[in-house]
Amino acid sequence: MRISISNFKKRICTLTILLAVLSVNAQAKNSQAAVKDFMDLRLGLFIHWGPVSLRGTEIGWSRGNQVATEDYDNLYKEFDPVLFDADAIVKTAKDAGMKYLTITARHHDGFCLWPTKFNNHNIKNSPYKKDIVGALNEACKKQGIKFCIYYSVLDWWHPDYPNNASNRTGIDNPNANMDKYILYMKNQLKELITNYDPYMLWFDGQWEKPWTNEMGIDMYKYLKTLKPNVIINNRLGKEFASTKNNKIDASKMVGDFDTPEQVVGRLNMETPWESCFTICNQWSWKPNDKMKTLAECLSILCKTVGSNGNLLLNVGPMPDGRIEARQISRLKEIGDWVKTNGEAIYGTLGGPYQPNTKFSTTRKGNKIYLCVLGSETATIQLKNIPDRKLVKAYTINGNKVTIENGQNTFNLTTTQSKIPYIIILEFNASVENVAVIDQE
Repeated sequence: MRISISNFKKRICTLTILLAVLSVNAQAKNSQAAVKDFMDLRLGLFIHWGPVSLRGTEIGWSRGNQVATEDYDNLYKEFDPVLFDADAIVKTAKDAGMKYLTITARHHDGFCLWPTKFNNHNIKNSPYKKDIVGALNEACKKQGIKFCIYYSVLDWWHPDYPNNASNRTGIDNPNANMDKYILYMKNQLKELITNYDPYMLWFDGQWEKPWTNEMGIDMYKYLKTLKPNVIINNRLGKEFASTKNNKIDASKMVGDFDTPEQVVGRLNMETPWESCFTICNQWSWKPNDKMKTLAECLSILCKTVGSNGNLLLNVGPMPDGRIEARQISRLKEIGDWVKTNGEAIYGTLGGPYQPNTKFSTTRKGNKIYLCVLGSETATIQLKNIPDRKLVKAYTINGNKVTIENGQNTFNLTTTQSKIPYIIILEFNASVENVAVIDQE
């Protein structure tokens, strides 16, 4: 059989396009699977840390404000966290029930916690000299914790970046060169991926005028060529949930998951998201900073997971490298609760009931896990689930729960008072595809 050159070329072209489409689809499926696995983890530790801990002020934002710029930029010359113990910090995260850890490898102040080859403003040139990012990476991999890296899009220290202050007033660096700066970013990010193989990259600082959505799209695509299954948050682009209305247009999102901050995200069964919260008030360490109670931390966790999100809870190590003992104790308390109630947290879906001040719910298979948030809540009333029959109800530690069925609702009553606690509801069929139920 004879095939003309032109037909042969057409067939090759068609085959090439088909292979490209199959490759893209395969990558998309892999990416979706990776994000689903990430969302099943539910709880992680955020660490905001750097030389600014020597002043006890906020990382990045206190530069040029509470701390004079020159003083701030030279703090690394005093930074010597001799009591930093990566294994101990990762164990603290693990004991808290956390499945992943995210470190601020480079915040807005531009200082790098790893010995980067692309600037001198890094840990190698401090008195400490040792690679903090590398040590945490090794400790995480040793203890089975996913290692993740925070990296700021902006850098007020860098000579090629257009802004050199936190005032958000626009370009104030006449020697700026955004093309050179983006190349610098790509070089550093390639270095981080190559050296540490992070599970996830957490970006921030993309709101400033020099950075555009198109730059974010380009960076996202570049990073996926380096590691196709690396998970990336949505702060390379301009579309992310704000703390004001907590809404997002997922079709405009540049990234794999949304990032509401210091607020629990809305119940969303479509768009993956993660809320980040501080365990105290400030992101980086502050002496005598007010710490959240155990009840507050567990309420945030239950409402976050009940809204189908992950929780990234932040601590700020002290100048010597240790996490405060009181914060370690609080994390241990969270971990003790999670050990008992982890069935209601890990690998679950949020809902189907909208969370409120009294309770939140998660679900898996034919079970709904009702997290009771108020000790004054002796009886909880829930709407019936269409085409499902409630078979039994009991607390996660086996205490009896009384069920009173009504025409459109049912009431649950238990004598347990220590909060939060979990009531397990077993139905006669799977509840995973039940539509969200608003209690109002």
